[in-house]
Amino acid sequence: MTTDIDRPVLAAAATAGRGRRELGFLRRALARCLAYLQKRETRWDLRDLTDDQLRDIGMTRGEARAEVSKSWFWD
Repeated sequence: MTTDIDRPVLAAAATAGRGRRELGFLRRALARCLAYLQKRETRWDLRDLTDDQLRDIGMTRGEARAEVSKSWFWD
């Protein structure tokens, strides 16, 4: 049996759990957005490399161009 004294504690515990789940969702969403932005920035960096620099990392100009043209959000 639950008394009136126990109810606020139970309600607070339930609310805290919900808050942690929402915070976890927001952290995952933020991490995903940051990963997309980092991927986009890296692809833009490929655009500025010279042919010699691309050769050093094992890419051709065509491969770099194909990578840069990819969507930053979906790939």
